[in-house]
This record gives sequence, structure tokens and C-alpha cells, in this order.
Amino acid sequence: MSKPRKPKGRPVSGWLILDKPVDFGSTEAVSKIKWLFNAQKAGHAGTLDPLASGMLPIALGDATKTVPYVMDGRKIYEFTVTWGEQRSTDDLEGDVIESSDKRPAEQDIRDILPNYTGVISQIPPQFSAIKIAGERAYDLARGGEVVEIPSREVEIFRLTLLGAEENCAHFEVECGKGTYVRALARDFGVDLGCFGHISNLRRTFVAPFAEEKMVPLAELVALEAIEDRDERLAALDALMVDTVEALSDLPHLPLSEDQAYRIRMGNPVIVRGRDAPLEAPEVYATSKGRLVAIGDIAQGEFRPKRVFG
Repeated sequence: MSKPRKPKGRPVSGWLILDKPVDFGSTEAVSKIKWLFNAQKAGHAGTLDPLASGMLPIALGDATKTVPYVMDGRKIYEFTVTWGEQRSTDDLEGDVIESSDKRPAEQDIRDILPNYTGVISQIPPQFSAIKIAGERAYDLARGGEVVEIPSREVEIFRLTLLGAEENCAHFEVECGKGTYVRALARDFGVDLGCFGHISNLRRTFVAPFAEEKMVPLAELVALEAIEDRDERLAALDALMVDTVEALSDLPHLPLSEDQAYRIRMGNPVIVRGRDAPLEAPEVYATSKGRLVAIGDIAQGEFRPKRVFG
């Protein structure tokens, strides 16, 4: 009987909040970070297009168990819409499919913004990761197919016009999960009768991680010059964010060492203390500052769903 394979890499765990550069894919970024940190596993929380820059949270090791909680968080983007052309990809990468000599006045732009605030209906771009009959829309689009993508509801919490020029306008949007900023640019242009596409896109926030947590890729790559392996990995590890920070929007339950042991064995524990949540569908539990588990509280018990080493 063959022995189980030992995982390659270190069992390092935490989040690296990457400031992704333009012309660097999200999957490529994850592979690079996994290699740099010599991590056993890695994953990201929310794809950024190659032409977009900014915050790409990358989970390493056990932190990958917390990816869904970051995926569901609010996001903030700064973006520029260039008027006069609608493109197949709704950004600079695509072919021009519609054009216009018309340019919108600043007040006309401001007048349409309330239509894009709150819960709105949005059709994702043809070049998107939406699955159509089991295939990614962008794969079908690259093959020359024009597919009908159903609209879906997304939430826009805040939409601000930062400035307007003759040929373009600059915006900031705070939005919920599943929002396509490229689709906003496309729809702005259609509504204004001048067409439009994204010419610059930067993500500055993915809840709960703040902008100052971002680490530029160049800073990480520069650490490759450290010849001593242990020193290099220590310098990289110092740039990580603790796994528990991804769960800061959830209720918190502190555990004793004995309770933590029981939880790690997969057993529920009785919840005591006046500050303990009475009922909660999702709670994160820690012991001595370390993440132990994510679970729920019901009938006076904390029941683990995901356990951390």
C-alpha cells in the first residue's frame, strides 16, 4: 500500500493583500505568490481583469477556508469611462463595435447616476466568467459566439462622479458581490447615447481589508534577492495579514484551551459568559488569539463547521 503524498511547500497560513499591476492575470498572480512563499496551497478572493490594477487578496494555506467570506464583501473601484466607443470586451482590450461623435455634458452624467444606485439589474459582459450551458462566456465570445446572458441583480451602495473631461469621466463605486464595472461603463454610454468603455480600472478595497494593507508586487519580487532562504521567507511572512482578519465582520467567540481542544476534535462546546452570542448562524472562535474554527451557535452550543490547525 503506497504512502499518502506529502504536500509540497510550507504549511504557511494567512492573507497577502496584493497590489496587482496591470497586464498581470489573477491566476498568474496566485501562482507567483504561492511560489514566492513556498506555500502548500493558495487562492484568491475575486478576480481582477489583466487590464485592472489594485487589491487582489490572496489566501495561503488554511486561510483558503475563509475565501468565501471575503468574496462576499463590499468592494470599491476607481474607474475611467472613455466616451465614443463601445467595445466587445467593454474595456480597451476589445474591438470597437459601436461609435459616436456625441459627448455627454457633466450634468447629463450626474443625472443618470441615481439610476445605478441601490439594487439594480445588470447584464454581465460577453467576456465574463459567467457560465452559459456549462461553458464560460469568455470562451464562447473568443470563439465568435454572441450569447444571451441573463440579467441579474447587483447592489451599488455608492456611485460618485470624481471628474469629467470632454472625452472621459472618472468615477468611484462601492458595490456588492457580482457587480461588473465594465457593464456599468457600457450601460452609462448607452443611456447617454454616446457609447463608452472602461479605459482605467483600479480596485482599492475588498472588505474587510483596507487599502494600506496592499503590498506591491515589485516589493515582493525584490525580496527574491535575499539569498538566505529562511531570512527571505521570514521577510515575506512579515507582510502577511492574519487569517482571522478576513472574519472581522462575524461575531467572535473566545475559547479556553480545553474548549479549543474539543473543537479541534470536531465536538461542540457549551457557550458561557454574558458577552457570548446567544444565537448566530456564523461565528469565528479563537483561543489565545489564534483562529480555531468557524461555526454556529444554537441552543447554547457552539458547533464547528470549519476547523483550523
